[in-house]
Amino acid sequence: MDAQSAPGTPADTLPASHPPVPVFAAALAILSWASSYPVVWLALQFLPPIPLAAARYALAALLALLWVGWTRPRLPRVQDLPRFAVCGAIGISLYNILFNVGEQTVSAGAASLLISFSPLIAALLAVGVMGERLSVWGWVGSLISFGGVILVAQGQPGGLTFGSGAADVLGAAFSAAVYNAAQKKLVAVYGALATTAYVLIIGAVLLTPWLPQALSSLQAAPVSGWLLVVQLAVFPAILGYGAWAHVVGRIGVARSSGFIYLLAPTTLLLAFLITAEVPDWRMLLGGAIILAGVALMNTLGRIKPGQK
Repeated sequence: MDAQSAPGTPADTLPASHPPVPVFAAALAILSWASSYPVVWLALQFLPPIPLAAARYALAALLALLWVGWTRPRLPRVQDLPRFAVCGAIGISLYNILFNVGEQTVSAGAASLLISFSPLIAALLAVGVMGERLSVWGWVGSLISFGGVILVAQGQPGGLTFGSGAADVLGAAFSAAVYNAAQKKLVAVYGALATTAYVLIIGAVLLTPWLPQALSSLQAAPVSGWLLVVQLAVFPAILGYGAWAHVVGRIGVARSSGFIYLLAPTTLLLAFLITAEVPDWRMLLGGAIILAGVALMNTLGRIKPGQK
């Protein structure tokens, strides 16, 4: 899992003292997550989409198991196991299957911009399922962002039609939004790092049917193919989430959420440096529209309790 689901912590409110921003940790998280988009595109040259996810998270789960054995966090309660299973199935397995399949035809930069639509999907889910409300500006922001999604998708093969790469990536964004909603109660009980570790392990277990195919493909791959899988397991899946948990723990969700807007521009830069991908005008304009709509929804769109 990458930027689709930046975890919170039990202290999800802004600390009163406004501690300094841990800049290094924030930069590490954003760079780690942004790197996953072009690196997945490169790794798909050596492994099919689902086996790539299986290999990546098998290694990530091994590292998570070592961390659990070393730190011995609180073990999941029996009543929380179904929620952990849902998070692993949707936030890791389904997300990565849809994302990897989509990136076979969608560019890394376009994928990052489509995934950035996930917070708005989460807000709409909260309205439909949990009874939250959006203001007029919230709905305006939703329409603006969706217009940007259509513009970005128009520049990709198949557009936004069913079964296209862009539709698959949007499905991944929907999976990330569902995961964000489902994992909040777990984070409040177990903390961000332990929740992420358990979810990584469960997601990896669910992907194990494709692990033999992944190992077979890696046997025929050059060393660079192995290194790409290692990079995806260590940086976005382990270091990225660990660094982000530290950021959120230090400055709270409200202050840290602004850094997420740096993810798509950073991805565009890294995609250019790593794969020589040059965004066209549709991607740049559509991405700006998506981010503007999400920002509008997050700032003026939510109706707080007690407001009319």
